[in-house]
Amino acid sequence: MPNPLLSRWDTPFEIAPFASISDADFAPALEQALAVHNEQIEALANSTEPPGFANVIEALETPCRELEQVLGVFFTVAGADSNPKRQELQREFSPKLAAHFSAITANKALFARVRAVWDQRGTLDLTAEQQRVLMLTFRGFVRGGAALEGRADTRMQEIKGRLATLGTQFTQNLLADERGWFLELSEDDLEGLPDFVISAARAAGQELGKDTPVLTLSRSLITPFLQFSPRRDLRRKAFNAWAARGANGGETDNRAIAAEILQLREERARLLGYENFAAYKLETEMAKTPEAVRGLLMDVWEAAKAQADADAEVLTEMMQADGINGDLEPWDWRYYAARRRAAEHDLDEAALKPYLQLDRMIEASFACANRLFGLEFAPLDVPLYHPDCRAWEVTRDGQHVAVFIGDYFARGSKRSGAWCSAMRQQAKFPETQAPVVINVCNFAKGNPALLSWDDARTLFHEFGHALHQMLSNVTYESISGTSVARDFVELPSQLYEHWLEVPEVLQEFATHAETGRPMPKEMLDKVLGAANFDMGFQTVEYVASALVDLAFHDGAAPADPMAKQAEVLAGIGMPRAIVMRHATPHFAHVFSGDGYSSGYYSYMWSEVMDADAFAAFEEAGGAFDTERARALEEHILSAGGSADPAELYTAFRGRLPGVDALLKGRGLAAE
Repeated sequence: MPNPLLSRWDTPFEIAPFASISDADFAPALEQALAVHNEQIEALANSTEPPGFANVIEALETPCRELEQVLGVFFTVAGADSNPKRQELQREFSPKLAAHFSAITANKALFARVRAVWDQRGTLDLTAEQQRVLMLTFRGFVRGGAALEGRADTRMQEIKGRLATLGTQFTQNLLADERGWFLELSEDDLEGLPDFVISAARAAGQELGKDTPVLTLSRSLITPFLQFSPRRDLRRKAFNAWAARGANGGETDNRAIAAEILQLREERARLLGYENFAAYKLETEMAKTPEAVRGLLMDVWEAAKAQADADAEVLTEMMQADGINGDLEPWDWRYYAARRRAAEHDLDEAALKPYLQLDRMIEASFACANRLFGLEFAPLDVPLYHPDCRAWEVTRDGQHVAVFIGDYFARGSKRSGAWCSAMRQQAKFPETQAPVVINVCNFAKGNPALLSWDDARTLFHEFGHALHQMLSNVTYESISGTSVARDFVELPSQLYEHWLEVPEVLQEFATHAETGRPMPKEMLDKVLGAANFDMGFQTVEYVASALVDLAFHDGAAPADPMAKQAEVLAGIGMPRAIVMRHATPHFAHVFSGDGYSSGYYSYMWSEVMDADAFAAFEEAGGAFDTERARALEEHILSAGGSADPAELYTAFRGRLPGVDALLKGRGLAAE
């Protein structure tokens, strides 16, 4: 029987036939797919034809269908529906894949042909998009070590393989710590918790086979517990478990892994002639230099810290009024901040949550995409990798655009956080293919499922990434969708969050789970009025993480990352009652792979643009201004990585933005 991962998929929209795929299929399929790809690469490298754009660069752009199918399916289920066998395969596959792709950039004969095309670029009749692809290809080979010789070349391949292994190990350790901790709650422990938190705890207990409610380390459960539980002892226990992920000693401890990763990254950068890893990594980003990144972060830090310090004084007074002496602690902040918000804005999260039904928020995200870009969404009945998943066909003017898959609920087999990925990216070469895009979230189950305001924002954020993939309209897959600079990739996602706060959107889709009535105007006004509540806390925990990430890579790699983390936090005057959003042992953005290493700042870099970009809508005809939507799609969403990000943004807005719009949007601008 042929391996279903390698066969042509005769399914609706060529969606992977998940029902036919078993874990036993992955390893043999990968071996065959790598062999096929190796044959393609060897034929290309050893060709005797004179090198040109078509037979070198476009040949490299021609995907290996078998390999794309295997990796698309495997990494989807490995992240969103893992099991011991898939974890074992991931540990096996990571170094193997790193070696495979490293061998391509290290192939001297292939690089010679790429360089030959690069050297004759001035005489080639290339489109602007082709020129961009040629530049990115040549640069990718050089940055991958293609120009290295001898021992340096060999060492580069060793480093890449080891980094792949360590990144996988870091991720699996974190998942193990998150999955391994839970706290059974008695009925007395539920005192003061809103119904939606109790319901989520009972659902978590059922998933674990327990007869009692259970608190887990799922963010969608632990965060509201920290907000609403009056039991300071339980809040402390839960918070400490959350903060200790990856630092519990034993086999799942990530601290030594983080240290080795940083050492190897520095060595990699120096082999390529860079002073440090940050200089290497930022060269291809909009920011360009560590100094530019640090300048942005510190411009925001001072205003954020001042606000957080002022807020801490108020929360401390509230705590002491409860008869608790001593300092405000990290497990106290969310609890007293929630009470303060209820008092100052008369906004009760428990009263708000029934208006934020998951299904209605999905409808809202779709409706905004329809008004802005003319997209329509029709449910699809197709087998997917987990019963929780749903799928829609995306069309425009009756024409197929994409398949969108949503996997929204937390479960033990899914890593924490939220993300967007594409099982197939948009391209027109060598043949036209429409994208298959997935949003993965970790919302608490319920009947119906209810979201917090942060959850709803996350849903819109990830759908913004999905739009970037679905509306892509380029020729080559390597520059399709979200294949852009790291500090530009968050612009579409963070920009789309703004439509959640458009009053007419909430009026239509924020309807009560029981009565069906729309959110009262009084509550709507309170929600929007409280949009910047506790922004000092949110900004401080984020910027602190970004500054630590930058410090890890801008200079010699620290022998003890935890000591370096403490040094950075002390140097910026980190408020004692706030911790980093992602401390080093569970900083998956930075240590699970190279994606956000020396690049966690990019969320804020993109926010500078998203605040300015939404202001363009407000300055025009409003949130659904037709002309601005057209420009957004033309210059950003459809363009992928076909041009320099600064050029794309300038084409949309007419200029580059400053930090003022961000500070104003976060409520941190000086009066």
